[in-house]
Amino acid sequence: MLCASTRFLLRRNLSVTALSSSLLSSKQFSANSKQAPLRFSQVSLSSPSIEVAFSSPVLCTLRSNSTMASQSGSKSIHDFTVKDAKGKDVDLSIYKGKVLLIVNVASQCGLTNSNYTELSQLYEKYKNQGLEILAFPCNQFGAQEPGSNDEIVEFACTRFKAEYPIFDKVDVNGDTAAPIYKFLKSSKGGLFGDGIKWNFSKFLVDKEGNVVDRYAPTTSPLSIEKDVKKLLGVA
Repeated sequence: MLCASTRFLLRRNLSVTALSSSLLSSKQFSANSKQAPLRFSQVSLSSPSIEVAFSSPVLCTLRSNSTMASQSGSKSIHDFTVKDAKGKDVDLSIYKGKVLLIVNVASQCGLTNSNYTELSQLYEKYKNQGLEILAFPCNQFGAQEPGSNDEIVEFACTRFKAEYPIFDKVDVNGDTAAPIYKFLKSSKGGLFGDGIKWNFSKFLVDKEGNVVDRYAPTTSPLSIEKDVKKLLGVA
């Protein structure tokens, strides 16, 4: 009778041998499409190591394909619906044919004055030529946007004469991030990862709803005027 350790080694060797054979058969099948694919019935799945060896790569492949499919689902900004500052749904397909600058804003940030001022200047200059600015308040960075939607809108419109739409306050990072921001980040990653780094990160979207560029919080709105003009098709 074989001792326990011998039986364990024997089972492990058999498992590795079976797995190697199955992988070899798979490679041969890939090289020759006429060859019959490997059937799971050809390999015993009774061994725990065989079960793990098969299930793990298969599950990883499925997850990978699923992720790739969701990210390459040919969505555009126009496929999303968001909430305005009053909580009403806004179908972003109304912006088809418009160039969009999407910004996460905050009222108590060191970048607030310069960004809000230049956003209003940029909008005033190009709003009649097809530019729309979509502002999304966010309180995730230093808790610098603590106010209610009404307070945020009053602040931006009174102090900075903002005429562009200001939407419902959202999260832009983490599991609770708004779907539109998950899409923006997956479409255009940042220099040090996809996550939004701070208030006033900016995404430029073309007339078809494709994300074409991303700018750091410290990039001033007027410094990207040339990129806006290019998408608008103006000299």
